[in-house]
Amino acid sequence: MKKLSLALIWVASATLLQLLYPTVALAVEIENATVRLPLPGKSVSAGYFSIRNTTEQEQRLIAVTSPQFGLIELHRHAMKDGMMQMMAVEQISVPAAQVVHLQPGGLHLMLFRPVAPLTLGGQVELNLQWANGRSQQVVATVTRIPIK
Repeated sequence: MKKLSLALIWVASATLLQLLYPTVALAVEIENATVRLPLPGKSVSAGYFSIRNTTEQEQRLIAVTSPQFGLIELHRHAMKDGMMQMMAVEQISVPAAQVVHLQPGGLHLMLFRPVAPLTLGGQVELNLQWANGRSQQVVATVTRIPIK
């Protein structure tokens, strides 16, 4: 009887939590996550991925952390005074049922203060923090900066 009561409490609690806090992991899909190998002699890197919002509400990415970096900032490129500049943003909005691409020349992550050197083909753990209080774990692959 005690086991049945505990099971019912657990199911009721889980159901209530899902109603109060929608699961971001099911609502937001992350695709093609990459972190660029820094240029020789540099430690700053950039991160890119696509965010697919499968919900009927806007989702807002407000922060990204990683045990492999001391600081990660959300950034975008924008034209200012006739010059293309990179600037930090407080959040990245993903409209309902839309896809937002973090890519070179647009929205992206800037990764600072690596705790160890990155290796080509290695992995970087990213923890995405959403405005609704949920977090999402993503693994990005370390890739080379394309040479044009």
